[in-house]
Amino acid sequence: MVAGWPILRKPDDRRLQVVVSQVSGARPGTDRSVPLDLGFLSSGSPMPYTPIVATLGYVLSPDRSEVLMIHRNARADDQHLGKYNGLGGKMEPGEDIAACMRREILEEAGITCESMQLRGTLNWPGFGKHGEDWLGFIFLIDRYAGVPLSENAEGTLEWVPLQQLMTLPMWEGDRHFLPLVFDADPRPFHGVMPYRDGRMQSWSFTRL
Repeated sequence: MVAGWPILRKPDDRRLQVVVSQVSGARPGTDRSVPLDLGFLSSGSPMPYTPIVATLGYVLSPDRSEVLMIHRNARADDQHLGKYNGLGGKMEPGEDIAACMRREILEEAGITCESMQLRGTLNWPGFGKHGEDWLGFIFLIDRYAGVPLSENAEGTLEWVPLQQLMTLPMWEGDRHFLPLVFDADPRPFHGVMPYRDGRMQSWSFTRL
């Protein structure tokens, strides 16, 4: 043990005695004990929920019959490899969620959003590759400027007829919320979809 480093003794009644050896003012060979309350470690209080905040956007064709999807086929280590997905990504410091969506669409598809609606929010506990929690804001982009890219660093971009969307390989949970993105109900949905080991565990939502 390095002189002056704390020694942690057995907890007693939710308190730890932090013993500091050879502290200034203590006689050689003696200890000075300072009570430190660490009861919060065993109190059962939940840790703050700090999900990764991200956007997910679905770009409609001008006639609203097709949606722009990315086929994630570019990286062998991609958690989404082989699946079709919307466009989007993590929110950055200093931007609001709408700015995040516009930036991600520009970066991933090379187009500028001119009109979009928030269609819902999705809480994905445990969705990440290593069990991270995600909170997604789902947008529908119904007007844009520019010509979409044909591919990016994540894969190929494809216009998919809406009627064929559910036939594509995708996350199983996407089949539950995607109908809410494209339906005629103007109310945003707010869902929760826990994942464990890459599999959806349950699904529920409300609309306001």
